[in-house]
Amino acid sequence: MKRRSVLVGLGAAALIGAVPFSASAAEWPAKPITMICPWSAGGGTDLLLRKLAASLAKETKQTVVVSNNTGGGGAIGHAAIMRAPADGYTIGMITFELNSLPPQGLIPFTWKDFDPIMRINVDAPALTVKADSPMKNLKDFADYAKAHPDDVTIGNSGPGSVWHIAAAMMADELGIKAKYVPFDGAAPAVTALVGGHLTAVSVSVAEVRSQVAGGNLKMLGVMGETRSDLFPDVPTFSEQGVKATFGTWRGIALPKGVPAETRAKIAKALKAAYDDPEFQEFAKNAGLALAYQNDKDFTAFLDKNANDVHRVMLSLGLAKK
Repeated sequence: MKRRSVLVGLGAAALIGAVPFSASAAEWPAKPITMICPWSAGGGTDLLLRKLAASLAKETKQTVVVSNNTGGGGAIGHAAIMRAPADGYTIGMITFELNSLPPQGLIPFTWKDFDPIMRINVDAPALTVKADSPMKNLKDFADYAKAHPDDVTIGNSGPGSVWHIAAAMMADELGIKAKYVPFDGAAPAVTALVGGHLTAVSVSVAEVRSQVAGGNLKMLGVMGETRSDLFPDVPTFSEQGVKATFGTWRGIALPKGVPAETRAKIAKALKAAYDDPEFQEFAKNAGLALAYQNDKDFTAFLDKNANDVHRVMLSLGLAKK
């Protein structure tokens, strides 16, 4: 029933979006702009988009409204972006779920049904253990796991979640077996680790930040492309010889069909908004790792990420074959 409700919602979004456009590329931006957020107001994605929208409003001298189109684990909002008028006045924030929902058969479209404009940030997971653990790095963790094949438990934020996928990818790259323990979000997983009920967690750096800073936990490695600005002394997986990068991400995309000239203007305005010192300061204070990519690089990233996610979800039995 849940899957059916998602698809019904997608159909409704399609009807709403079937509106012709008339604004020309030369005029953009000639009227207010709507930015669609697939997630609820007050969450991290929403707050990030609203700050970017404020900077975009300053850049374009137009009103920029954020619309929260929620439901279906992100499906409804992404469908609303895809089905929006292709006139450049509806812009959407796409998130990791655009690559994790299709393998499960929960949405009938993929990232290829959008025109990616820019990547904004990537929040990488860290492999984190208790502070008093004798393990100091990824090799120590792998050695322990191989010596205790039935004892290693890695907590995550829920079945099929980004951090569940991250845990499986970590285990695969380290050549170990582990039991994946789902929680209702990252916070209770971290609490369980602090209490000694898990071997490790595979959630984001920001989500273990306070416990690491408080001396209760320690990170063995970060799965990001670069080291975290929050903990620059913690090496990446790649630096430790484990060639794996992964993380949850957010970016901006348009419905397909927006004229190239208009897309270029939008991309330029959004990059200026991204570079706004107020936006940069907000992201830094929020612990969000900014990781800009232009449309070409973001497209390549989405393609690789989609393939990686599908492969891991198949191994977990969470994807349709």
